Amino acid sequence: SWLGERAVADIRRRVFDRVVLLPPEWFHQRRTGELIGRLSSDVTVIEGLVGSELSIALRNLVQLVGGLVLLVVQSPKLTLAMLAVVPPLTIGVVFFGRMIRRMSRRVQDALAETSGRAQEIVGAIATVQAFVREALEARRYAEGVEEAFRESVRLARWRASFFSAVTIAGYTSALAILWLGGRAVVEGEMTGGELTAFMLYTLIVGASLGSLASLWGTLQRAAGATERLFEIIDEVPEIRDPDRPVPLPKGGGRAQFRHVSFRYPSRPDEEVLHDVDFTIEAGRVVAVVGPSGSGKTTLTKLLLRFYDPTEGAVLFEGVDVRRLKLSELRSAIAVVSQEPVLFSGTIAENIAYGKEGATFEEIVQAARDANADEFIRRFDEGYQTRVGERGVRLSGGQRQRIAIARALLKGPRLLILDEATSNLDSESEALVQEALARLMHGRTTFVIAHRLSTVRDADEILVLEDGRIVERGRHGELMQQAGLYRRLVERQLLSA
Repeated sequence: SWLGERAVADIRRRVFDRVVLLPPEWFHQRRTGELIGRLSSDVTVIEGLVGSELSIALRNLVQLVGGLVLLVVQSPKLTLAMLAVVPPLTIGVVFFGRMIRRMSRRVQDALAETSGRAQEIVGAIATVQAFVREALEARRYAEGVEEAFRESVRLARWRASFFSAVTIAGYTSALAILWLGGRAVVEGEMTGGELTAFMLYTLIVGASLGSLASLWGTLQRAAGATERLFEIIDEVPEIRDPDRPVPLPKGGGRAQFRHVSFRYPSRPDEEVLHDVDFTIEAGRVVAVVGPSGSGKTTLTKLLLRFYDPTEGAVLFEGVDVRRLKLSELRSAIAVVSQEPVLFSGTIAENIAYGKEGATFEEIVQAARDANADEFIRRFDEGYQTRVGERGVRLSGGQRQRIAIARALLKGPRLLILDEATSNLDSESEALVQEALARLMHGRTTFVIAHRLSTVRDADEILVLEDGRIVERGRHGELMQQAGLYRRLVERQLLSA
């Protein structure tokens, strides 16, 4: 039992260790709920096998071997007759086992699909209720549950047929032994007591064999779940550390894009970036603007090496990011995004996420620099206030300032601001802008912006359109060119 529980714990750990290393593209092709289902329901199936079934199987195996030895000693002739049923029984076990394995996988797939749907709906419950789709989603979930139920019943029928066949074979064998043994007693080849002993040993062997056959069915069911788990464990991340990584040189956060072109693996026919070439010098602020879908956010994903460019190279501190350890590269970069993700712990824990082993004094100082300390202390529990899942108990401006505090605590060489103030009201934006100014001071900054008022003071502005840099320069220079940048500015002024 200890061995079984240890194995289950190790499988859980190995699956999650692999999951956190897989690149974002892998998750984009799968539902989060499905992955959680694999970590819960699939592991539960394996846990049932290795936690209790294996210990029972060991006991029955010992009984089976011991019973067979006693049978051979008692009557080799009758033992051979009894064992004649084993070859056809073995063939049946293998056949039924394969069917059970395939059906078990279908059951687990159906359960994972249902779990994924449920998690998706729970995460978007406000949208579901706003569109009055509660009944629709309940019906869809019920259909998924019924599909899992049908697959489970189909599996149960096959398992029942399997066990019935084993039972019939066992009793048929026992009747044959009783008939042959009765003849042997009549002919004086053995006594009634010897026949009785032989039948008792046969019952021990039959019960043990039946239990082991039952285990085989459970084993095949667990094999279906194990396959799904090892699909994750055996997954080799496309984005991973190089075999011989180059140490990250010292520097101020200089980054370069050298003739970079890129296509998302899920959309290989659509070129998102084409021959993008620019440099972010250490200590300078470079902004990227452009219409939605022009490839702005993709640049940050390449810089963090969530993806590798299709052509060209991305360099950080003069080294191709593909030659750096992922942990060293990403430790030197911090991101403050449009929708910062907070975890369901406390405010202090969310800020401390930026630096492992951060002291409480460092957390408070980062919060002060981010203009967050004042509103944090207004909460009854202060820094120990729980923020709820994804920070739902905080306003947008409060979440943004917590994210800035987290970035300040990290102390990055390069700061990425991805639409960091686009969803805020004017009062919150002023506080966030003040905090961002402290964060950006003396630090290399890469700004992605829709609201062009946030990029006026950038050292260089890049204008992207359809994945290409069509204009570059400072705000005044671009306004004089009367190109796309000026049209974007005028459009925002008219809509304001």
